Amino acid sequence: MKSVLYLLLLCLNINLFSQKKVLDHSDYDIWNTIQRETISPEGDFVMYSLEKGEKDQHLKIKDNKAKLVFEHERSERGSFTYDGNYAIFTIKPRKDSITEMKRRKVKKEKMPKDTLGIFDLKNKSLQKIAHIKSYQLPEKWSGYVAYTFQLDEKKKPSNNEKSKDSTPKDSTKTKKKPKVAGDKTGYHLVVRNLQTAKEDTIPFVTNYMFAKEGKKLAYTTTGNVDNDNAGVFVVDLENQSTQRVFASHTKTTYPKLSFSDSGNRLGFIVDTDTTKAFVRPNQLYSWNSNDNQAELLLDNSSAPQGYLVSSNGSLKFSKDESRLYFGLSVPPIVKDTTLLDEEIVNVEVWTYNEPRLYTVQEIQAESDQKKSFETVYQLNTKNIVQIATEEFPDARISEEGNSNYAIVSNSMPYTLQSQWTIKRPADVAIVNVNNGNVQPAFKQFFGSLQISPDGKYAYGYHAIDSTWYTYNLETLKYTELTRGKVFYDELNDSPIEPGSYGLAGWTKDDESIVIYDRFDIWEFNPETANASKLTDGRPNNMRYRFVKLNPDDNYIDTSGKWFLTTYNEETKNLGYYEYNYKTKSGKQLLDGPFRYSNPQKARDHNTVIYSRQSFTEFPDIRLSDLNFKKQTVISNANPQQQNYNWGSAELVYWTSLDGIPLTGMLIKPENFDPNKKYPLLVNFYERSSDGLHNHRIPRAERSSINYSFYTSRGYVIFNPDIHYRIGYPGESALNCVIPGVTSLIEKGFIDKDRIGTQGHSWGGYQIAYLVTKTDIFKAAESGAPVANMISAYGGIRWQTGLSRQFQYEHTQSRIGGTPWDYPQRYVENSPIFNIDKINTPLLIMHNDADGHVPWYQGIEFFTSLRRLGKASWMLNYNGEPHWPLKMQNRKDFNIRMAQFFDYYLKDAPKPKWMESGVPALEKGIHQGYELIEKE
Repeated sequence: MKSVLYLLLLCLNINLFSQKKVLDHSDYDIWNTIQRETISPEGDFVMYSLEKGEKDQHLKIKDNKAKLVFEHERSERGSFTYDGNYAIFTIKPRKDSITEMKRRKVKKEKMPKDTLGIFDLKNKSLQKIAHIKSYQLPEKWSGYVAYTFQLDEKKKPSNNEKSKDSTPKDSTKTKKKPKVAGDKTGYHLVVRNLQTAKEDTIPFVTNYMFAKEGKKLAYTTTGNVDNDNAGVFVVDLENQSTQRVFASHTKTTYPKLSFSDSGNRLGFIVDTDTTKAFVRPNQLYSWNSNDNQAELLLDNSSAPQGYLVSSNGSLKFSKDESRLYFGLSVPPIVKDTTLLDEEIVNVEVWTYNEPRLYTVQEIQAESDQKKSFETVYQLNTKNIVQIATEEFPDARISEEGNSNYAIVSNSMPYTLQSQWTIKRPADVAIVNVNNGNVQPAFKQFFGSLQISPDGKYAYGYHAIDSTWYTYNLETLKYTELTRGKVFYDELNDSPIEPGSYGLAGWTKDDESIVIYDRFDIWEFNPETANASKLTDGRPNNMRYRFVKLNPDDNYIDTSGKWFLTTYNEETKNLGYYEYNYKTKSGKQLLDGPFRYSNPQKARDHNTVIYSRQSFTEFPDIRLSDLNFKKQTVISNANPQQQNYNWGSAELVYWTSLDGIPLTGMLIKPENFDPNKKYPLLVNFYERSSDGLHNHRIPRAERSSINYSFYTSRGYVIFNPDIHYRIGYPGESALNCVIPGVTSLIEKGFIDKDRIGTQGHSWGGYQIAYLVTKTDIFKAAESGAPVANMISAYGGIRWQTGLSRQFQYEHTQSRIGGTPWDYPQRYVENSPIFNIDKINTPLLIMHNDADGHVPWYQGIEFFTSLRRLGKASWMLNYNGEPHWPLKMQNRKDFNIRMAQFFDYYLKDAPKPKWMESGVPALEKGIHQGYELIEKE
């Protein structure tokens, strides 16, 4: 008897020990994500940070065999120096400490500052430097780090104050305040030699930068404690010399500072006016390493008539350093500052024929004030060419700025119609940047415009013609490359011209352009449009895409092998592929039921880091060479996952009510038993099955159910793809979703009386529509739904100020016309007109600062349900946009949604908030999560 009892207890203990945990909301905070992974230049070290929940990050450095070399708490933004000898990172104050200090109302200037960490990878030593304001590393060379620091605000003796033993000051003299570091006066800059640890401190620096390639540092300063020696300086770190290239007084500001790549030229904008004049007297200066002082190139008096030197435009040298690009602006509208608030007329005048809707003008007012017009100064000829003008305000120059041509355009004449068409054509011209000659090119052109790397061609995709094109900037020859070929989105189901699949880039010297169709990579001659297909993926539904392993390459090298990614549209598997351009053949390097990231290659070695993921596998960092025969797993971010019930993902297939074959994702709980009956949650948006292999960590989602959370708790999740028929989006969702659900019921493992659905925004709309047509769902959560397409059509997307008209006529809402064109379509697709047919309990989440879907749509929906006595609840997270962003609100949303579904689909107790709400007097005090036990 004792033996039998012992065996029973042993079996019970083994069973309990082997049981896995079920995910709960508190588990969100123990899951890590990987931040800012990077590989050293020689590929011998990998650095990354782990962020647990949304708390402090933890930095780790491992060698190429995954051995831990170094780690540090609260550390992030790790970078290797160019020579790979040091790792530089930021150590943050503890977030918990910051929270407590905020609770105690500690002033911002008293808050703890960041610390700079410098880890020597050779001797494994760490140097910490406290009170860091900012830091910079050279991009293409090494040996130095520059940082500014900010000491705690404590009064210290200054050079202007005598010690206690000194002769008493004349009491009639005004005591001079000591100079204190700050945003206006600048902060102390330290230039540190990483090898010797020698540091030079420069006081009160307002701006600083390293040259990209040359070993030089430029900075601007307001001077020392006595306000002497203010100006612009260049430090040559090779010969340890410092040159003052511009002298000024202490209150001079420098809105822009820019080095050429070599460091032999420096450009900067100067504002020497100490008054608060509305029109700033900006001056453009340039310094050459052969000169002692910077040269004034332009000021407001010598600028083109009607324009001023802009402090907001970009400032950069061309790669060959023969040109300096800068911005001009028009004089600002001067305000009458003598008016009192009660004397100012506050009225908005909306005009029917102005190009931009008034709400758009408001959103863009600040950018309009900072608008600048691209201009170039020819440093060799001292010639100024204004590229962009008020006639053609938008300019595009080549990436390196060496091209003799620029593209200018003006879409303003067609802006009004974009309110409903979303398409914005433009008048286009070509500018010769050497002499300013303007050659008109296109009128009312609908294509995107780019400049090829060598600047020989304009190119892009013409949306109306669904055609890729080139335009020779010298001969003005327009060539249609893909006319008559299918290089547009084959699956487009919106009432707008289909987009393209993008391009890989250009080959050397602009000899050819490499473009994608749905599956394959094609090479085109930009002059003749002769084409050759480089891959053959279409027969096998395999998609090939080029990966640029060297971020500095501005062209595709045809002399070596190409690295490609592959994607199988049927299996959803991704992989890596090696392509030999010379032989036009290749081989698969990796493939399988995973989603692979684009690799990050070591700069000086064929070592790469990458990740792979699936529903069950977290995307940990892996290391390999470009053959991928041997892979080393570097990180192990979430080992605790093995202790939790998880799940698995697979594809399912069915046919829509209108006869279209469809695909969807089915997510099953771990240890799924086909003989059991499971509750089902249906979550969808448009087409989502491509995300089959996405890993979904437990977290407080902002707008969706968390798949791993719900499968861990015994739910099955179904995510069906939707195929849309223009004019009937609601009916399309019904035709696709419902037969998908019934096909699962027929398999026998879904409890037909325990089916819920959840979606947000466009998904929220579709759910609102579905519950007016079917009672198959026991409960539904509809986030930010459109209930009334007629009132929504006339609404504003407050985040951008745009009218919502285009959305219904041409994009996602897919009505295909106006309410006066198709009034019945608007009525038939609007849930509000059939709301009395709803029998499904609804949880609605719609926030009062929603900038995408007007909040009143949620109100219309809820108040109508309330009027009819339908079971419904509405969550409004005050001040939050289209979805809750604050962690406390996201957690609250996830808790309430889980309680809602558990109550209806799993017979869990009802939470108090569903029974009696949360009264306004208790808002922010009591949440009502308490469960009401059944009697």
